[in-house]
Amino acid sequence: MTFLVILLTGLYELQNEEYRFVCPLHPGKKKTAYVNEATRYASDMNILLSYHNLADDWKDDRNLPKHVMSQILKREYRRIAANYPRQAKALEHYVSQLDMLEMKREENIDAIAGLTGEMLGEIFAWRDDIWSEELHCLGFYLGKFVYLMDAYEDLDRDRRRNEYNPFLSMARKNPEDFETLSKLILTSMMSECAKSFERLPVLQHADIIRNILYSGVWSRYEYLQEKKKKRRKSN
Repeated sequence: MTFLVILLTGLYELQNEEYRFVCPLHPGKKKTAYVNEATRYASDMNILLSYHNLADDWKDDRNLPKHVMSQILKREYRRIAANYPRQAKALEHYVSQLDMLEMKREENIDAIAGLTGEMLGEIFAWRDDIWSEELHCLGFYLGKFVYLMDAYEDLDRDRRRNEYNPFLSMARKNPEDFETLSKLILTSMMSECAKSFERLPVLQHADIIRNILYSGVWSRYEYLQEKKKKRRKSN
């Protein structure tokens, strides 16, 4: 959502309101907040996402604190869903379909990752205007990348626990080529994402966004590669 704020602020050239506040985690020095239409929108989307995340934790683990927190958010969720029915509907569809495909252990990587992509695409397409299609495309491929990167990170753990992971079938069928194939898939997702960004007339914050798309999103992948190298050396 922070990335989305930077992207929308740059694309729509939004003007910020500034104010000083005390951060509860770092109360020693006042911070500066920058607020605009995009920050308010991203905040609303965060509440929609948080509500579903908390509700999912309650359903899966019967986590009572998460259930209480979801109930606290329910009123705000309804308000935001009324203001953004397209985004709320996309989220609800995503949750139901993801549960179904994960339960049946879907092996089609494109199908399972596409659910996250479609959901994030609807969130990125803030307004129904000339930029909505490109923003949807950018969010779609970023969403697929995020889902698959999480799956790549969790692969060993999910294998040990016999839990669902979309990469398990590929790793089992192509053990020698798995690293090459998985990186190729992840790279293709970010390549399409970057192409969409370059087609948008973003000047403000463009360097920051490019740094995130071309480098920042890969930091977790690079960290995991280093861990694997160290593990192989120790063995």
